[in-house]
Amino acid sequence: MIGAGAAGAAALDAVAGAGAALGAADAAGLGGGGITSVCAVVPCVLAQAARSADIPPASRRRAPRIFFEPMAAYNVMKAPRVRRFRSKLCIRSRSPDGLQTGPSRWNHFPHRDSKIPMALKTILEFPDPRLRTRAQPVTRFDAGLHRLIDDMFETMYAAPGIGLAATQVDVHQRIIVIDVSEAHNDPVVLINPEIMAREGEASAEEGCLSVPGIFDEVKRAGRVRVRAQDRTGAVFERDCEELLAVCVQHEMDHLEGKLFVDYLSSLKRDRIRKRLEKERKARAQRRAEAVPQAL
Repeated sequence: MIGAGAAGAAALDAVAGAGAALGAADAAGLGGGGITSVCAVVPCVLAQAARSADIPPASRRRAPRIFFEPMAAYNVMKAPRVRRFRSKLCIRSRSPDGLQTGPSRWNHFPHRDSKIPMALKTILEFPDPRLRTRAQPVTRFDAGLHRLIDDMFETMYAAPGIGLAATQVDVHQRIIVIDVSEAHNDPVVLINPEIMAREGEASAEEGCLSVPGIFDEVKRAGRVRVRAQDRTGAVFERDCEELLAVCVQHEMDHLEGKLFVDYLSSLKRDRIRKRLEKERKARAQRRAEAVPQAL
């Protein structure tokens, strides 16, 4: 068998010869038109050239094999009775006093730019007594509520965090904002939320924007069904699993005046309280030193 280059040259020579012959025939008045004749003869000439080059016809050539990998089906499975998972969205270390610490906020999320001007709100920190206030149901769904929700998202993303309850910004209404997506593009608003069902058990290391830098393990339901209203007042239900389920339960505790440190021992809570008070004093001292003294 000859190479493809030789076969192509042979085919071109054959076409050229056929063209010359047809040109002579047309000159003698024997052809029905050069273009028509060439169009009719070229396929035959090419086929003859292919046979002479020992190239198998198209019908016998082996088509390239294409492999398709089947897409793995996504199965929604019930949460097991006990399931342990750890959020790896922030760096953790262990301090000399045994407390698990990390960055000043729960998770790392870049600040989200917005074309709508929004205000960052101050997040209350443990043991502020205002965090123990029980939130009241939302009854008015107006522009003021929409502005509050936007401000809460802005505050949460800038913290950075993945969930924020209105109680944490000293607004004692039953409002929660959450975004646990990796791309930070799946904001969830829960107004007047209620947990309708719980299933399974999950154990996760939790942190809180109101208890900055502290992380510890808390056991919660692995799957929950929540009923709530959106920012327009429409009622909906949603099944939440894994990190989203943990986040929903964590933020709903805030609406009841409860913190994740309440699940820890009293000894741990006292150590956390002392640590945070010490850090607040140190921050206040640094701010005071940074202010230039008046002449």
